[in-house]
Amino acid sequence: MNKKIRTEAVDFLFDAILSLKDKEEGYLFFEDICTINEILSMAQRFEVAAMLREHKTYLEIAEKTGASTATISRVNRSLNYGNDGYDMVFERIGRKKN
Repeated sequence: MNKKIRTEAVDFLFDAILSLKDKEEGYLFFEDICTINEILSMAQRFEVAAMLREHKTYLEIAEKTGASTATISRVNRSLNYGNDGYDMVFERIGRKKN
């Protein structure tokens, strides 16, 4: 885990996110704190990660999500060498590895 992001400000942000009760509250909060493009970029990376776990090709992923091959590669690196955050969340929401 990157120790540079472990700050009081980031803790405060994560506490705020964890306080959200449902998807609607998530929309309200994230539309206030992020730009639309930031939200869409995070959603795109999450979709790319899901498709990579389903063994889709870079071409299939790029066509469906509009993500660049550089973005797909960065997400793939996180899946393979990151902190397993994607895997943890996919397990919790029911997206199992194939």
